[in-house]
Amino acid sequence: MRILVVEDEEKVAAFIQRGLEQSEFAVDVAPTGEDALERVKGTAYDLVVLDLMLPGISGLEVVREMRRRKAETPVLALTARGALEDRVEGLNAGCDDYLAKPFAFEELLARLRALLRRATSARAPQMSYSDLSLDTSARTVTRGSRRVELTNKEYALLEYLLRFPEKVVPRNELLENVWGYDFDTPSNVLEVYMNFLRKKVDAKTDRKLLHTVRGVGYVLREEEA
Repeated sequence: MRILVVEDEEKVAAFIQRGLEQSEFAVDVAPTGEDALERVKGTAYDLVVLDLMLPGISGLEVVREMRRRKAETPVLALTARGALEDRVEGLNAGCDDYLAKPFAFEELLARLRALLRRATSARAPQMSYSDLSLDTSARTVTRGSRRVELTNKEYALLEYLLRFPEKVVPRNELLENVWGYDFDTPSNVLEVYMNFLRKKVDAKTDRKLLHTVRGVGYVLREEEA
């Protein structure tokens, strides 16, 4: 899952980013409303954590513009103003939930996960290709009748590939969407995790689904071994 944190206070942004990355999310940070709108225009985020009190374009203007663009990405609003009228204004602008500062990270994470579950249930909960199935609500994976146990990163990697079956997904795209923009791209972490995933998904079958396209990336495609 990929999350955009829009926060102009560096310490707060770093605190949220660190906690979310430790919880196995890919995180990008935008310090201004203008930067946020550019990011959401070019990237499919699963959720946006948005400070409403931003310099320049305010958080309310950001979420209003997102909704004008028909973006359905869930938005969790953060603000130091916790009055009822402020919460109502944020929700009416298009925010999906509201958290007043200061907050405990555990509550932020719980609200975030609740929004992601709600958004996931609104989409098709089952993703499948060939005899491979992924249940986004239960976070389970099966290959035929066999349950496949995955780590959080392996699950995120497979979920992204299942969005584009039979399409070659470039290496950089996978790194950006599973690990985040700022990840060290020369690292071989993607190759390591793809090897782990291939051993689990393609084990005990002659029909291999996970393939390397040398010099480009990876593809989910059914081929005989």
